[in-house]
Amino acid sequence: MARLYANENFPRPVVEALRRLGHEVLTIQETGRGEQAVSDEEVLSFATGDQRAVLTLNRRHFVRLHSTNAAHAGIIVCSFDPDFAAQAHRIDLALSEAPELTGALLRINRVP
Repeated sequence: MARLYANENFPRPVVEALRRLGHEVLTIQETGRGEQAVSDEEVLSFATGDQRAVLTLNRRHFVRLHSTNAAHAGIIVCSFDPDFAAQAHRIDLALSEAPELTGALLRINRVP
C-alpha cells in the first residue's frame, strides 16, 4: 500500500477511507504544521523526505511543481468530490494501477 501525505485542504473523510483501504496516510495537521500557511514547496519537500506521495486538491500549483522538478515521491492531484468514499476508491484504484509513484503525477478527477 502507498505512503501518502495529505496537505491542509485535503478532505479528512477521504484520508480516513484511504486508511481503511490499507494506505498509510499522514496529514499536515498530524505533523503539527496545520494552519501555518506552509508553502506547497515545503509540503512537497517534507513528503519527499518522508518518502510519501502528496495528496492535494491544489491541482494547479502541484502540477507546476511537478513540471519543474519530478524528483519527488509522487503527487496525486484531485478535483473536489463530495462523495468522499468514491474519491478514496478512485485514488486507491489509480495507486494499484500505477507501476511506480516516485516522480509520478496522478490526476484523480470527479466522475460527472
